[in-house]
Amino acid sequence: MNNPIPVADLQGVRPSLVQLTHIIYGLHAVAVVIGVTSSATVAGGFVFGLPSLLAVFLNYLKRGDVAGTWLESHFRWQIRTFWFTLLWLLVYGLLIVTIIGIPLAWVLIALLGLWVGYRVVRGWLALSGVRPVGT
Repeated sequence: MNNPIPVADLQGVRPSLVQLTHIIYGLHAVAVVIGVTSSATVAGGFVFGLPSLLAVFLNYLKRGDVAGTWLESHFRWQIRTFWFTLLWLLVYGLLIVTIIGIPLAWVLIALLGLWVGYRVVRGWLALSGVRPVGT
């Protein structure tokens, strides 16, 4: 899935869309940094932080423009990262309200933060390498 794209396939992609995809990864990265450097968790900063909310809004706004291109995989990757993080935050919320689930919840939130960071880095590296990102 991470095979380099032939040059012919890259010609159909507007450079402004590649730049926008870099900006969206940058917004997600800022949200991760906010989660690391503040009292928020990485996952909480990612889902509820203004940079990520703006990034997901841009994903949905421009998703039609990248349909059928190699950038479509990046938009799908970014959107899925956001929604799966929100889903796992809901699981965390359910676990944290029970005495028995509290230790598991803290492990979950730490692993979720690492997963979010991994997804942002892996996706951005694939974009920098001018290739689609795996799902």
